[in-house]
Amino acid sequence: MRDFHLPGRSAAYGTNGMAATSMPQATLAALDILRAGGNAMDAAIAACAVQCVIEPASTGIGGDNFCLYVPAGSSKVIALNGSGRAPAAATPEALRAAGMTTMVNTSAHSVTVPGAVSAWELLNKTHGKLGLDRILQAAIGYAEDGFALSPRVASDWVSSVGKLSKHPASARRFLKDGQAPALGSRFTQPELAKTLRAIAAHGKKAFYEGAVAADIVATLRAAGGLHTEEDFARGADVAEFVEPISIKWRDMEVFQCPPNGVGMHVLQILGIIGKLPTAEQGPLSAERMHRHIEAARLVYRDRDAFLADPSQADVPVERLLSDEYLGRLAKIISDERAMASLPPAGESDFAKHKDTVYLCVVDKDGNACSFINSLFEGFGTGILAEGSGVMLQNRGFGFRLQEGHPNCIAPNKRPLHTIIPGMVMKNGQAIMPYGVMGGRFQPVGQTLFLSNHFEYGLDVQEAIDLPRLMPQDEKVQVERGIPGQVIDRLNRLGHECELVDKPHGGGQAIFIDREKGCLVGGSDPRKDGCALGY
Repeated sequence: MRDFHLPGRSAAYGTNGMAATSMPQATLAALDILRAGGNAMDAAIAACAVQCVIEPASTGIGGDNFCLYVPAGSSKVIALNGSGRAPAAATPEALRAAGMTTMVNTSAHSVTVPGAVSAWELLNKTHGKLGLDRILQAAIGYAEDGFALSPRVASDWVSSVGKLSKHPASARRFLKDGQAPALGSRFTQPELAKTLRAIAAHGKKAFYEGAVAADIVATLRAAGGLHTEEDFARGADVAEFVEPISIKWRDMEVFQCPPNGVGMHVLQILGIIGKLPTAEQGPLSAERMHRHIEAARLVYRDRDAFLADPSQADVPVERLLSDEYLGRLAKIISDERAMASLPPAGESDFAKHKDTVYLCVVDKDGNACSFINSLFEGFGTGILAEGSGVMLQNRGFGFRLQEGHPNCIAPNKRPLHTIIPGMVMKNGQAIMPYGVMGGRFQPVGQTLFLSNHFEYGLDVQEAIDLPRLMPQDEKVQVERGIPGQVIDRLNRLGHECELVDKPHGGGQAIFIDREKGCLVGGSDPRKDGCALGY
């Protein structure tokens, strides 16, 4: 129970339905859909579409989508991969001929064909109740009539001024006199509203064919891209249902989407920390943080060595998640010191073979949806297809140009992907859709949250609120809320801690308390959103 003398907020409670998103308008849009007879999937898409308008640095219809969904009364977790593929002409040789030696985050070559709209239509047709024509109306309204910039959105916008300034169309539409719009400014996107109206009326074809696709392709070609309208036509069907992966953790089972996303590494971290004792000193202790840092270092090493599109590379998921392998990693971790250097990734014979929105919704029937949509970095590439109002992601920045690496760019290949929805099951029932955004941080963020709640007993909101850290580039990036004595102890263990400018990520979760018959939601104070139930 939180101390009501101190700043903070309580978890949200409800019995008929709940939504948790990073923007209040999106949460409200989700609840409006639930009250209008839609289900959790409809509400999630409606909320996400709103965020694609009012949180433009983080997400958009020019981005990608992943989803985990558990229908009411089912023990089956349904996973969808809505990540786009590189153009058919995107070969390492072609990019090197264009003068590239590494992927560039603002280059047209970092734009994969967006998968979000393909994903929305497939999810809606398969598991929704209302049509896209109804679901997208709130987003259309915000694009046409405008929205007021909230504090975190305004801050993220300021951080992207340099990127937006590189592209004349983006500067015209998203900057005012070379600067980001001020906090509280009203911002409209009539071109995006027109595109959303077309999608509402005609579905994914309105995005992947015709005027919108032609506008996007022309924009990318002018910026040096290799994209064609044929690439976009193929992209209409890029979203696909896939078999989720999972691990037993404590008395539950945690589910993730399989590669090309990094969900596998959430499961690895859980598997490692699950073999270590719970720190008696508590969730904010140096001992607990040290173990988590070391587990993450080992896992991110595996990510960089193995993660890729499994349709074009051998990704040894089963072996990397095996109890034997994770047990050996756990034994490497010492409470007395940080690892001076990491052992080689995986086993010897393996060689033979940042900005996002996350939301979750649970409806009155018990359908549970874990949903994530992203442009990757702030405003993606910063390239705007001005006629259609579509800002284009930079997911291809996750590729490499290193020949022979599993994640080297190739035609029609998906890049390493950071966005990962999560789902916790117990006794064959969904008990928590959850997620933590934040690019590379997401596996660390998810496992910190799950451990905070299920291992250390913090309620959903407290578990999200707790200060965070993560290993990055041989250092440990810590939020200001990490106590000084903890930082000092981590440094003495051999870590090199540094304060991070912006907080790590942002998360949402809804706990389905089946014993009490209520829903308990939390939303991250690092963003502008909220959880609401009714």
